Amino acid sequence: MSVANWKRIVIKVGSALIAPNQNGCSSHYLLGIAQFIVKCRTMGIEVVLVSSGSVAAGSHLFEQEGEINMATKKAMAAAGQSEMMATWDRLFDFPTAQILVTHGDLRDRERYVSIKETIFSLLDNGILPILNENDTVTTDKLKVGDNDNLSAMISTAADADTLIICSDVDGLYDSNPHENPEAKLLSVVNDINPQIYAMAGGATSAVGTGGMKTKIQAAEKAVAHGIDTYIINGFTEQSFNSLMSGNNPGTHFSPDKQPMQEHLHWMTHTSTAQGEVVVDNAFTAELDDDSEQLTSEEIVAVNGDFAVGDTILVRKDDGTKLAKAKSNYSSCLLSFIADQDDKAFASKLQNTTGPIISDNNIALLEE
Repeated sequence: MSVANWKRIVIKVGSALIAPNQNGCSSHYLLGIAQFIVKCRTMGIEVVLVSSGSVAAGSHLFEQEGEINMATKKAMAAAGQSEMMATWDRLFDFPTAQILVTHGDLRDRERYVSIKETIFSLLDNGILPILNENDTVTTDKLKVGDNDNLSAMISTAADADTLIICSDVDGLYDSNPHENPEAKLLSVVNDINPQIYAMAGGATSAVGTGGMKTKIQAAEKAVAHGIDTYIINGFTEQSFNSLMSGNNPGTHFSPDKQPMQEHLHWMTHTSTAQGEVVVDNAFTAELDDDSEQLTSEEIVAVNGDFAVGDTILVRKDDGTKLAKAKSNYSSCLLSFIADQDDKAFASKLQNTTGPIISDNNIALLEE
C-alpha cells in the first residue's frame, strides 16, 4: 500500500527509541519520527501513536541496587509517563492526548468500544492520540505485556489501514543480524507460518520488553484484520523517508485477502477466554453454520468461572481447540444443565433459555 492511499495509520515506538540510555527521555531518535507524523498529517493521513518507554524514562529517578521489584517498576512507570508525554508534546505544534489502557480494558467489549470512540473523537478534532499500557496499575492478569501486540489491538480498534512497528533492525531477517553478518532481510511476508516465527529469535534490545517474536505476533493480528504492517528500523530517519517516497525500507506483511470481521477479530485476538466448554471428541457440528447443534448432551466438562456474555473457549476432550465464543450461559447454569441425568429435562431447559452460543458470536480457531 502506497503512502498516497493511507487514511489512518498506527505507529509503534519502543522504549529503546524513547530512552536509549535509560537516563530519561531523549529526542535524538524521536525527532525523525515526529517529522514523519507531521508530514503524514499534512497529507491528510490520521495518525495514532503507541509509545512505550514510561519505565525506561522514569528509571533514572530511582536508586537501583540489585533486582528491581514490581512496585518500583510501577513507580518508575508513573514518574516516566509524564516525562514521556512531555517529550512528545514538545515535538508537535498540535495537541496530543494520553490514553492509558490495560488488557482488562481491551478484552471487555464495552470498554473496548469506549476506547474506539475516544480515539475516533480525538482524531475528528485533530488531536494526536498517544497510547501506552498502564504499567502503574496493571497486573499479570490484566496486562498485554508488550506494546507490539498492543499496537496491533489498537490498530484494529482504530480501523487503521497501516501499522508501522519501529525496531532496532531494518526488519525481519532469516537469522539474527546481530550475530550473523550474512543474514538476509525479508522484504515481503505473505504468510506468517511457523518458519517465519522460527526466524524471529529473541529480544535484541536491553531496554524494551518485546523482541522480534512479539512483532511477528502483532503483525499476525494486524494482517488478519486486513491491515498492512511494516517492521522498520526506527533509529534511522531514512526509513521514514523511504516510506514517504512509497518504498519499503523494511519488512512488509501483506494483509489477508479476506479480513476477519471486527467483532470476530476482537474475540480471536483481543478477548481472553474466561473459561472453557469441553465437548466430546466425537463432536462434529459446524459451529459457524448452526451453533444450536451444540447441546448439553455433548458437553463433557465446564471449566472456569464465567458469566453470561463472557468469552469462552470451546474445545474437544483431546485438547483440540475449536472456537472462541460468547457464552449465553453462566458457568454455574451450564454446569447444572450438563450434569443432569434427565436429558429430557436438560433439553427442555436449554430450549427455554436459548442456545448455548449464538452463530454470530463465534470465532473458529485454526488447527
